[in-house]
Amino acid sequence: MKKLFSRICFTTILLTLATCSNTPYQYRQVLTIAPHTDSYTLKVDDHIRYAARPDDPYSYPIPMGEIGPVNSVYAGGNRYPFACSTSSSGLGQPEVDNQELLGTPVFKTDDMGKLTRKVIGFSKDCSVKTQLRLFVVTKDNEIKETFVDQLSLLKSDDLLLRVEQGTINRHIYTLVMPITSQEVHYRSSKKLWNERLIYQFAGGVGIGFRQGKINPKKLLSRRSEQLREGYAVISSSANKTSYTYNMLLAEDTAWRVKRQFISLYGEPIYTVGIGGSGGGLAQYLIAQNSPGLIDAALPLYSYPDMVSQTIYALDCDLFNSYYAFKSNLENWDLADKKRSLEGLNNANIEHKSWFYYPVNQLLSGKKPYIPKNYSECIHGYFGLSALINNPAQGFLKPIFSPDVKRKTHWSYWQDLAPVFGEGQKGYANSLWGNRGVQYGLNGLKQNLITIDEFLDLNYRIGSWKPAESMQQEQLLYFPFVKIPIWLTQWSRHNITTPDSGPAKRASASIHAVQQAYRYGQVFLGYNDIPTIDIHHYLEEELDMHHISTAFATRLRIENKMGTSDNHKIWISHKDYTPLKEAFSAIDHWLLNNQEPENASDRCFDGSGQVIAFGKQVWNGAWNQRSNGDCTTTYPIYTNSRIQAGGPWSGSIFECNLMPIEDAIKNGVYAPLDMTPHIQELRNIFPDGVCDYSKGDKGFPSELIDKSTKSLMMPSLKAK
Repeated sequence: MKKLFSRICFTTILLTLATCSNTPYQYRQVLTIAPHTDSYTLKVDDHIRYAARPDDPYSYPIPMGEIGPVNSVYAGGNRYPFACSTSSSGLGQPEVDNQELLGTPVFKTDDMGKLTRKVIGFSKDCSVKTQLRLFVVTKDNEIKETFVDQLSLLKSDDLLLRVEQGTINRHIYTLVMPITSQEVHYRSSKKLWNERLIYQFAGGVGIGFRQGKINPKKLLSRRSEQLREGYAVISSSANKTSYTYNMLLAEDTAWRVKRQFISLYGEPIYTVGIGGSGGGLAQYLIAQNSPGLIDAALPLYSYPDMVSQTIYALDCDLFNSYYAFKSNLENWDLADKKRSLEGLNNANIEHKSWFYYPVNQLLSGKKPYIPKNYSECIHGYFGLSALINNPAQGFLKPIFSPDVKRKTHWSYWQDLAPVFGEGQKGYANSLWGNRGVQYGLNGLKQNLITIDEFLDLNYRIGSWKPAESMQQEQLLYFPFVKIPIWLTQWSRHNITTPDSGPAKRASASIHAVQQAYRYGQVFLGYNDIPTIDIHHYLEEELDMHHISTAFATRLRIENKMGTSDNHKIWISHKDYTPLKEAFSAIDHWLLNNQEPENASDRCFDGSGQVIAFGKQVWNGAWNQRSNGDCTTTYPIYTNSRIQAGGPWSGSIFECNLMPIEDAIKNGVYAPLDMTPHIQELRNIFPDGVCDYSKGDKGFPSELIDKSTKSLMMPSLKAK
């Protein structure tokens, strides 16, 4: 009977979608999966930095009231499902592009502009017509949309902004220009522009499948100070990692958004990127992969890249599952001990999910114990493994129909399947693996854990199951309340356990790793533009934006470029953000083609005073030197792979292996003598343990130094 009802509901959806659906029609769920389209994908022989981009066939600017290009220039065909976000961006419903139930339903509106329950068609590509909007930023930074007939209400200190929005490559683009009230009727007037351009990138953890939204008020609030100074700002939802980490698509889209801007306003003196977290690493990758798009970078809270972060981030649930269900949790409830394994900071900060512990421990037959010590692995990465790594999980919000959700493999890897490749069962290849990783090796050598603890940990910790074996998280909702109880804490049902021997480990796909390097998903260290890497110091709050990432980035730059003169690290107390100083330093740097004195490495206190500056202030364990003044003020922590003997620079996706005998002989365990435990180690690591001196097994052999090779970048000139 239930199946029959579903069929009737699906058949009559064009007329009465909301009546039949168990989901309110306002959600506008994606109902079916459109077939993927074919389009050119950039061919990369060695590294994407040196691959010639094809010319953009579109003639800019996009006319007002028309739809921008739907297919990318060189980022491959459009993939589905794809959820629209135009309405939540204030742009209205997307344009109807089919009547075959493909994508998001589009509803008829009444005479007042309100949605009715009648479906008039569907949108699989989520396009909207290019349109102009006006916004006002008051002296108190209050932001509101305004209209031409309200301009007489403007105050002398109000900032008036022309905001153009539309879609390019299926994503929402935004151009912002400060204007006078006399310019509202002219699309390309620019009397207040200082000829400097900001490309706004944004962060978040995204796995694709969504158009993404751009809230103009949030964008304007972020950049209000620079807009008052005459900067123009551009952005796209394709450059917000909350929605996708596909850097090929992000690059392709960013070039087109910039071409749209230039076709209207002309060439800027320079373009500076800015954005936090994923929006920071996007700047590193785009500047590396496609020189010329941005002329300077202001990455905030940045990582070198996303894939390198997953190496240790996906270890977190393995550790927490081990502590709580495979060992004695109380034994590991010590900050120094836990830090010796995870590297990330620990503190006595209670996590909001503490009540999951007794429920899950009782279900697994364990004696309940609520820990007193929590780590960044819990506070920073709680729940993210299911989103990034579990193809069965999907989105919590009901933006896709149950049928679409069931048929789609939801993961970060799947969004990049055209780059990483897929296995025979249609699941994308993963770059994560832990074969040969000796968790807690540094803690063992420093006598923070015992030999027995080290052996038990590595015997039982296991790995993530293959994608095709993963299952959704199990949640229990009590009657009349919406608070979920997580019954599969730390995704333990998706982690291998000891059976007739040690818990199985996983290997990364060598093909996927090679493709990630070639296609610029990994930051190799190419950095030839002025860059100021800015972090707040949040280690004490166990925030995932730890500062060690800035030094991993620095090491890669020094390894690739031979110098880090273009790369500056500024770290500040959380109460102060030195953005004004950063924009000023970048402006001087670009206009004079010379680094100003106030751009050097430095650290700030909560009032904005510089604590110390200069080349030595951030020296520390990461570069094997005595701590500098800034390192003493703001200590740098590590991560699980550094604690397992890996390099500070990271990006070892699949390590080369060496026999246990060689590891003992080469002093891997020094000053300890592990010879009495050689048989136990062989049992745990039958293929050997990581030899980090040999680098990444998946690093393509053809990626030699290309620094003398000429660059072949696309022209910015509008056609």
